[in-house]
Amino acid sequence: MENKKNGYNQSQKLMIFVLTMSLYGLATLFTELIPKFQVGIVEFSVEYFLFIPLVLAMLFDPISAALGAATGELVFSEIMLGQFGGLGELEKFITVTIGVYIAGRMVKDPKNKKSVAIAAITGTGVQLFLGMLVDIMKVQFAVRDFEAVAGLPQSVFATEGFAFMNDLLFSGILFCMLPTLYLVPKLYGKIEPLLGMKPRTEKTGVGSINAKVIIGSAVAFFIAVCSEMMAETGLSIIDWEASWAESGSAIAMAMVVAAAVALVVLIVMKKNSQHKQA
Repeated sequence: MENKKNGYNQSQKLMIFVLTMSLYGLATLFTELIPKFQVGIVEFSVEYFLFIPLVLAMLFDPISAALGAATGELVFSEIMLGQFGGLGELEKFITVTIGVYIAGRMVKDPKNKKSVAIAAITGTGVQLFLGMLVDIMKVQFAVRDFEAVAGLPQSVFATEGFAFMNDLLFSGILFCMLPTLYLVPKLYGKIEPLLGMKPRTEKTGVGSINAKVIIGSAVAFFIAVCSEMMAETGLSIIDWEASWAESGSAIAMAMVVAAAVALVVLIVMKKNSQHKQA
């Protein structure tokens, strides 16, 4: 049965979580294969295909999609590739979750393209900005050495700021905002029946950005900063790397597993939809 408030029961939230986890995990593996190229001092690289969790967060339950994306990146592009950074992984996990969650909460009407575009670039910007803040804090608190200009930690502001704008304007627009802007209106009203639910509207949405969301995000970010600081000082607790880390066979196997999980979820969703219609 649908919940009157948000329209998601636990089974549906689990489906959203697993689907986002597998699809985004598969996407992050593809980015491992895309080469980087540099023009002068500007490096162009595909950091991530964040449009996948952004689309699902705007159409379904934002927190389920956000946690699914962060988990997918951790499981498929880290652990299954034979590496795990312990507490150091928590920072990226939390910043991705916050960015996708905020973007999903910002969209009340998925048919509103302006709202979708603003939310997509905002969510991406939040994730990148929080990551930039962590890097700046590590340098300012002398947790690790900064290589830009020896003896001049102040340079981190310009260097990290430039990297932030580069990633936001390149990956953020091309591989986050534009695909999200296209897919959300296209999929709206077509994918929801697979979960046995009605399309999200302004009246049945998940709410907006309020004080609770901001405070919760701030607390989560504080935890991310603390964990990263501890990891940089050597207190990562669990930190390992296999001899076959990031090998071609490891990437291929992780892709197969991620694709298989996504396919199974889609099949289950389709069968559940047909059963409810019958």
